[in-house]
Amino acid sequence: MPGPSIVWFRDDLRLADNPALRAAIDRDEPVIGLYVLDEESPGIRPLGGAAKWWLHHSLASLGGRLAERGGRLVLRRGPAERVVREAVADASATAIFWNRRYGGPERAVDAALKAGLREDGVEVTSFAGSLLFEPWTVQTGAGTHFSVFTPFWRACLALPAPRPPLPEPREVGGPRHPIASDDLDDWGLLPRRPDWAGGLRERWEPGEPAARRRLREFLHDDLAHYDRARDEPAAGATSLLSPRLRWGEVSPFTVWHEAVEHGHAGRFLSELGWREFAWHTLFHSPDLATANLRREFDAFPWPRLKPSHLEAWQRGRTGVALVDAGMRELWETGYMHNRVRMVTASFLIKNLLIDWRRGEEWFWDTLVDADAANNPFNWQWVAGSGADAAPYFRVFNPDLQAKKFDADGHYVRQWAPEHLSDDPPAPIVDLGETRKAALAAYEAVKRAPRG
Repeated sequence: MPGPSIVWFRDDLRLADNPALRAAIDRDEPVIGLYVLDEESPGIRPLGGAAKWWLHHSLASLGGRLAERGGRLVLRRGPAERVVREAVADASATAIFWNRRYGGPERAVDAALKAGLREDGVEVTSFAGSLLFEPWTVQTGAGTHFSVFTPFWRACLALPAPRPPLPEPREVGGPRHPIASDDLDDWGLLPRRPDWAGGLRERWEPGEPAARRRLREFLHDDLAHYDRARDEPAAGATSLLSPRLRWGEVSPFTVWHEAVEHGHAGRFLSELGWREFAWHTLFHSPDLATANLRREFDAFPWPRLKPSHLEAWQRGRTGVALVDAGMRELWETGYMHNRVRMVTASFLIKNLLIDWRRGEEWFWDTLVDADAANNPFNWQWVAGSGADAAPYFRVFNPDLQAKKFDADGHYVRQWAPEHLSDDPPAPIVDLGETRKAALAAYEAVKRAPRG
């Protein structure tokens, strides 16, 4: 007789447009939702502090929504290859469904589980739930993956349109005899002493209902102004959907179709395309967070790290207005406007001459939307070492960027008001001189053989 099905939730913490959940429900057997906190499998990157905060609240929301529909979310911790098989055995499950992951270590875990469970007679099926286009379907004419965004996105748009989103289930029939679950509070995902998450609580409400509300608000209030105001950090025209997409509280298919139906979505859809490009790049280069995508950048002569410079950057004490404002927004809210992310990253790499990996690690720990693809991908873009990278000689001047995109000083006034006082702090480095030093250092890359 068929037994219950397990839906293994990962970065898809939602009920609507969840193909794995829909497949389990369609079996017309009891359904068990499972989430595994895996910080032990080889190569799996432990979450940063801000990400753990978000995960706690998103799991609480998902668990409550499943319970409202008759289901249950089981929480377990440990290496997924072992823990998932234990859950299947405990539940006497005859089928397990999940939505695909695209990082190298995650794919290895999933492949091993799929093979082992099928040998045990368990039905195992995976689905496309996190990307609009599967990485192996987007190729150049030569059959390779793209390294430049514009032809990549053109190739995506030439494919069949992304599928329409699936409806949210009204009922999720749970098993009569539930299996054991950890208590979410026992996982210790929330900060305690000190409790640094006050700004995150004030700024964000994790969970699928809040994600859907934010999507509606953006489409109704901001999409028409997106192209014009998206680069202004104080304009409030950005979608703020990045953490929602990172945790899968809303699917890219839902965002795509609702934006298309609303109209004026061209530039915004290309931002979804940039997200796809990052994930496709990670799929083909699993070491994206640690290795230069363009290997000639291994020749870059990083000077000896000055800890005082790194700490000044992390704490927003560089004496450079837009950089300080951005880094303080990040520390307070777990978020930073995209234009300011580029400026702060450029300052660290090209004015302080600090390895991009140091910045990527800090963002990984402090951003609520940091994921395994977009975070390192965008850091490498600014450094010049990544796919479709900014030219090595492009150095964002933070003062000029502030004049162009924060001309009235609203953003700086909110986060670093002392810079607008009669006695502003002095920069820790000279922007002009450090730009010259960066360009000189990049000469080593120009001379290096291309890998």
